[in-house]
Amino acid sequence: MNKTYIDQVGREVEVSCPPKRIISLVPSITELLYYLELKNDVRGITKFCVHPEIKEEALFVGGTKNFKMDKIHQISPDLILANKEENYIEGIQELEKNYPVWVSDVNIFDEALDMILAVGELTGKAENAFRLVEDVSEKWERVRNIFSASVLYFIWHKPSMVAGKNTYIDSVMDYLGFANVADKHERYPELSKETLSAFKPEFVFLSSEPFPFKEKHLNCYQNIFPESKILLVDGEVFSWYGSRMLYAPEYFKNLFC
Repeated sequence: MNKTYIDQVGREVEVSCPPKRIISLVPSITELLYYLELKNDVRGITKFCVHPEIKEEALFVGGTKNFKMDKIHQISPDLILANKEENYIEGIQELEKNYPVWVSDVNIFDEALDMILAVGELTGKAENAFRLVEDVSEKWERVRNIFSASVLYFIWHKPSMVAGKNTYIDSVMDYLGFANVADKHERYPELSKETLSAFKPEFVFLSSEPFPFKEKHLNCYQNIFPESKILLVDGEVFSWYGSRMLYAPEYFKNLFC
């Protein structure tokens, strides 16, 4: 039986219920599918889908920005899960000519919870998804506004790119009580050294992804922000939505330990 759903960008998607040949083009959603006990139904993933360890169980169908269409056709999926930001529009448009493609669009905390419930409904795991959302909500409530400090969050080095407004990362920081000093900038702006030097954040976060900041970068940013505390942070905790949200609060509680 087919059923029509509305995805997070407002498109109608007709899906065979429940789907049995699923391709995930989003690493965090791949992890969510496994948490929802859909291991046997996940037939295709990207090379960036590293959690959990599933390399022998699903076919690689390229990267998040360059799909291998021949591999996808080989699977002949009855559901493809994609993301507006992580995937590329041309690839999505090509895929939706032949397959149901449900596109997520998560920019705030509540949209992340909505996505979990929607994926659960799509895949016949609504009860599992509901329990996960309840658990996530309870754990996150314990860390709401636990911090009170200004912060600048870097996602890339050379060029310097930060998380601005209208991003899930900014929403997470706001939930925790951090004030984003880049809140006058949208999405992920590339900022000059002069612009950066005008900021006076109490903390500077250097993320582990998408650029893999390491200890060797600390001195560089300490020179730009001499009065700030520079920290390396787990980018997956701040930017992955889905089942990873279940474990994030414990990380946040120990952030400055």
